[in-house]
Amino acid sequence: MILFVVAESSAQCSMCRAVLESGDAQETAKGINNGIIYLMAIPYLLVGLVGYQIFKMLKK
Repeated sequence: MILFVVAESSAQCSMCRAVLESGDAQETAKGINNGIIYLMAIPYLLVGLVGYQIFKMLKK
C-alpha cells in the first residue's frame, strides 16, 4: 500500500534562499518551493509507473 502524505516543506538551494529572503517575496518563495517539489516528484512517479508496468507484465 502506498501512502501519500502532503506536508509543507522548504526545499531551496542556498542561492535561491538568499535572493528570496532579501525582500518581501513570500509568494515568489512559495512558487519556487512548489516548483522544486514538482521537479523532485516526477522521477519518483516515473519509476513507480515503470515498476508497475513491469509487475503487471510479469504477473501474466
